Amino acid sequence: MTITAVIVLLAVIWFMTLYISLPIGMKSQGDVGEVAPGTPASAPSDFHLRRKLKWVTIIATPIWLVVCTVIWFVPWSMGDVDFFSGIEPGWKAQREAAAAEAAQTE
Repeated sequence: MTITAVIVLLAVIWFMTLYISLPIGMKSQGDVGEVAPGTPASAPSDFHLRRKLKWVTIIATPIWLVVCTVIWFVPWSMGDVDFFSGIEPGWKAQREAAAAEAAQTE
């Protein structure tokens, strides 16, 4: 696993965790009853972005470490769990059948 793959994996897991956690604990301006002029009632009333980003980092880092550990140290590969490797595409089987039929007629 290259350093670029490690960084990309961290970014993917971090952003997935962020998108999952954004609506958690959010109270809208409509819920609180204080809608600011020019904003929709569904806008957050008191959005603590710095605290949310800190918690996302705290949660995403162990998830990332587990995924990296599994990728580095698990003794099997994708080839071992690929149950469909013996299945050929339909067009390939048709082409081989047509070639065999043409060889028999000659």
